[in-house]
Amino acid sequence: MKGPHNIWRLIRTGATFERTGAMSAVLEAVEAPRAIRVAARVLGWPFKFLGLRGDPSVPPVPRALTALGPAYIKFGQILSTRPDVVGAEMALQLQVLQDKLPPFPLAEAKRVVAQEMEKPLDALFSEFSEPVAAASIAQVHRARLVDDGREVAVKILRPGIERAFRKDIDAFYLIAWFVETLSPASRRLRPRDVITHFEGVVMQELDLRIEASACGEFHANTKDDAGFVVPQVEWFLSSRRMMTLGWVTGTTLSDLATIDANGVDRRAMGARVLQMFLRHALRDGFFHADMHHGNLKIAPNGDLVALDFGIMGRLDSYTRRVYAEILMGFIRKDYRRVAEVHFEAGYVPADRDIDEFAQALRSVGEPIFGMDASRISMARLLAYLFEVTERFGMETRTELILLQRTMVVVEGVARSLDPEINIWTVARPVVEEYIRENIGPKAALRDLVATARVLARFGPRLPALAEKALLAQANPPRIERRSPWPERVGIAAAGLILGAGAVAILAYLT
Repeated sequence: MKGPHNIWRLIRTGATFERTGAMSAVLEAVEAPRAIRVAARVLGWPFKFLGLRGDPSVPPVPRALTALGPAYIKFGQILSTRPDVVGAEMALQLQVLQDKLPPFPLAEAKRVVAQEMEKPLDALFSEFSEPVAAASIAQVHRARLVDDGREVAVKILRPGIERAFRKDIDAFYLIAWFVETLSPASRRLRPRDVITHFEGVVMQELDLRIEASACGEFHANTKDDAGFVVPQVEWFLSSRRMMTLGWVTGTTLSDLATIDANGVDRRAMGARVLQMFLRHALRDGFFHADMHHGNLKIAPNGDLVALDFGIMGRLDSYTRRVYAEILMGFIRKDYRRVAEVHFEAGYVPADRDIDEFAQALRSVGEPIFGMDASRISMARLLAYLFEVTERFGMETRTELILLQRTMVVVEGVARSLDPEINIWTVARPVVEEYIRENIGPKAALRDLVATARVLARFGPRLPALAEKALLAQANPPRIERRSPWPERVGIAAAGLILGAGAVAILAYLT
């Protein structure tokens, strides 16, 4: 909240949500309390005529976000990964958000290249095309290197995009502050933390060096994966505002007619999409978290090619083991072991009954296994699993939510290629391979060696660390009482704005 000008952005947002019919849908999805509903309507309804109209053919919430611009579109895409905040149905709606925008001029793109590389464009590229794709944050050009004639893809940030996003993020913080002020109960959803998470994701996307680094790491991890390709980064032609990758030719996975005409085995390709995702998540702990049709291509030689590395997911080694054991437990219908894994990992509080939890897990797994192959869904299993674990006191784990959201997308892609795919049959060899390598005597010995190395590095510091910990326990810090005045001032400010809205309503009616 860096200025009162954000109040206008707040009003414009509310007005657009009212005009498009998105306001009621959002309030219902997040189960907003009465105070929030009243405030939202007061800030939106009187100014409805100021709201943007949007595309009537699009569902209300995506329609409103698309009309409000790039930052709102990107925010909606991030929220689609947080069904714990917006609900499963709303998260599904937000997944269809597209951020295709008109391109900016070729001359501006060439100027950015010359500025970033500190050389004339002609000294770097013998060819440089008009934009071949344009999104909310950047656009892509096809080019040819002067040195060796190789074709490359050059991604360039939109001019002024950083400043535009910063303004809208400030407005998002103001909205989150109002929500928390008017409804203390909403703090369980941590609105400001959600905005902070969004800010972190966007700030990374606005620095193409981060995406280039993600692409480079993903390429290194997967270079030996047969049938899977990640373009190579041209590091000396990449910077904060531009990124250069090897050019990829191929057919997008949504073009089934061309895929069939090229003689591609769709069943094998569907299995490859799913297995590669699981292998990267379990083996590497670093996976592509936006594997929709548009980010996957089939190369002329039949390889599966991944594109766009702005959203990537990470799982630490322990979480990967837990995830693999949970999946394997369900595959084997060993619900007791699945329950034990949750308790061992500390996901479910120790005071809960493990037998009751195992019984609840059976109610999740059995109906899904009873379905025919075309309806079995690992993503549905994970969604039901989160519902059960939440009832037993499991706290939200954002890394698992991102994994589940990506699983939904990956399953959708695999089923579009092979509607009869059996998710469990395809997943089982990948999960079993991981478990053989990472759970058992060999893995335990490897863990002991790793632990010994850590202790050896910190050996000289262990006595001091132990003494510090004991002293901290013996002399706990004093807890200062929090002043109630900031919250009271916030409530007063909210009251003033609500009062102004009421005056506007009366003026509008008279």
